[in-house]
Amino acid sequence: MTSVIMGPFASRTLADLGADVIKVEPPGGDSVRKQKPCLASDISGMFLNLNRNKRSIVLDLKVERDREVLKRLIAGADVFMHNLRAPVMARLGFDYDFCRSIREDIIYCAAYGFGAKGPYAPKPAYDDLIQAASGFASLSEELVGAPTYAPSVIYDKVVGQAIAIAVLAAIVHRLRTGRGQTVEVPMFEVAIDFNLVEHFGAAVFQPPRGQPGYPRIRSADRRPFATADGFACILPYSDRNWRDFFHFTGRNDLLADARFRSLETRQEYLGELYAEVRKEAPRWTNAEWLAFCERADIPCMPVLGLAQIFHDPHVKAVELFETVEHPRGGSYRLIRSAVTYGAAPFSLRHHAPGLGQHTAEILSELGAAQFREISDLPE
Repeated sequence: MTSVIMGPFASRTLADLGADVIKVEPPGGDSVRKQKPCLASDISGMFLNLNRNKRSIVLDLKVERDREVLKRLIAGADVFMHNLRAPVMARLGFDYDFCRSIREDIIYCAAYGFGAKGPYAPKPAYDDLIQAASGFASLSEELVGAPTYAPSVIYDKVVGQAIAIAVLAAIVHRLRTGRGQTVEVPMFEVAIDFNLVEHFGAAVFQPPRGQPGYPRIRSADRRPFATADGFACILPYSDRNWRDFFHFTGRNDLLADARFRSLETRQEYLGELYAEVRKEAPRWTNAEWLAFCERADIPCMPVLGLAQIFHDPHVKAVELFETVEHPRGGSYRLIRSAVTYGAAPFSLRHHAPGLGQHTAEILSELGAAQFREISDLPE
């Protein structure tokens, strides 16, 4: 019972790993279904990508017969996942205690904005809100003069991965102990943990030895460098990398500069060092930088636009994308699971389903005679 991005991204991960994921939708469907452009009337590009390998059933939980169907689904499920706020689920009556009364060893995964024990628990949450509240948006303030949002729903996706990991861990626990459990995955807390990986720094100590924040990441000069014909990430790192870079650019003055001789001193003067790289980068094209950096084993990549990614030679070689045919809307581009398994290759078992496409099929599996009255739901 998840919608939009975070929960569907998590359940897609599980579906790609082979889980039979039944997407329970309200009569109006997931809100991203009709975000244009659409392959079919109720299957947008975003929905198509997020909901492959799943089946869809429509249930109106205000109707008792539909509630009975959900109870039967829970009875046969390993995991019940939702991204509704705790008070909403309590009103619907499908909290953990109720679901456990149906199946004692159920894994009950609740994914929402803020942990249920805190004062923010009733608040709604969206990616922008979490970027702001977690400190992430503030990281750009000293760089551009004001807080900004990343041009990505970064926490919907990061937390979606955390949900999938948490569910798999709970499954392993049940295999070992025979017991189910609750799993709570709050966006706010996950985002703070994610942010502080590199930014905890001096603030990790008690008492603090300085302000949180990783200097290299917070440098205004840490950005792609303009070359003669584009932009590139040129990233010398080791002592040898920097010596080779200084030789290549003819900057012997920098080679002799005490500020840049070792990793420890470079960390203190990264802003000044990156400013020098920015001066040198326009003297050569992207291809020339890539050729030099490959010879010198210096990390370097061109800046690609989103549309260019599809034509990148590495992306083509690893066959990350393929074109497939949807029975209702024609051909579309599929991105396979980026993680590969030697014994279990990725497969597309189901295209993203139409709204309620599998309702009759699932009801039949549950025992069609008992739920005959739900024949007015979409098929």
